[in-house]
Amino acid sequence: MARTPSPSVAIRDTSLAGVSGRRLALNLLTAIRPGQWTKNLLVFAGLLFGMRLFEPADVVRSIAAFAIFCALSSTVYLINDVIDRETDRRHPLKAMRPIASGAVPVTAAIIAAALIGSVALAASMALGSRFAAVALGYLALQALYSGALKHMVIIDVLTLSGGFVLRAVAGAVAVDVMISNWLLVCTTLLALFMALAKRRHEIVLLADGAASHRPILGEYSPYLLDQMISVVTASTLVAYIVYTVSPETEQRFGTEWLGLTIPFPLYGIFRYLYLVHRRAGGGSPADLLLTDRPLLACVALWGFVVAILIYRPL
Repeated sequence: MARTPSPSVAIRDTSLAGVSGRRLALNLLTAIRPGQWTKNLLVFAGLLFGMRLFEPADVVRSIAAFAIFCALSSTVYLINDVIDRETDRRHPLKAMRPIASGAVPVTAAIIAAALIGSVALAASMALGSRFAAVALGYLALQALYSGALKHMVIIDVLTLSGGFVLRAVAGAVAVDVMISNWLLVCTTLLALFMALAKRRHEIVLLADGAASHRPILGEYSPYLLDQMISVVTASTLVAYIVYTVSPETEQRFGTEWLGLTIPFPLYGIFRYLYLVHRRAGGGSPADLLLTDRPLLACVALWGFVVAILIYRPL
């Protein structure tokens, strides 16, 4: 028997006529997903590990970089939601998104995306041509993901992780510090871990309807993703452990005690896996970080301990 659309997800008029300015502004604020901006905290990695945490000018530049990437990511969310609005309407959770539900007209979303993206790219030039190039590369990569790349198996999750890497690179470029190979390796692996967990969550949530919602999901299975996650989990932990105890790291930061931070990523990754498998989490890493207090405390304590060890070497 065919199901009738729930009143809560009924598609509204997608024209601008009759939409009050205040309501449209509030719905647009929801559509740009400010709750997801925590992903952009990665831009501060360059400030922390580049030994610039107490340089006021560099702190200001990092905050500016963070704001620019928040705007760029919001631009991507709007573009993605416009493209996916038809399939999102068949999704039990995404159907409530403002564009899919019709709360934000498509025309308004496109105009907002163009304005926000243009302002962000213009502002990126103030941080230098290198930073602007990374910002443009990030926007281009995410636009490609919203189009063709998210329909290519394995490439889709690699592209998602690439977005996180570019955030970290942008943070290093913003304060003009060396981009460590370790930063790239650890960020890539951790982002890939979260991207695979996200795919697993989608497949489990949608069950038999996963492939009809998005054909690429039919190329995965929970078992396959669990195997990939196992490989990436081990690789992430090994990479971080080797980084913290390597002579290169000890020489750079003047401390041999960074190994004391190893329990934090161990607990954080295991906690994340617990939430994915036992609490049906993982659909949104940002939401998981903000709503799970043990995970949030783990990340905060890790950052605090790293800062203490780097800036006050034992």
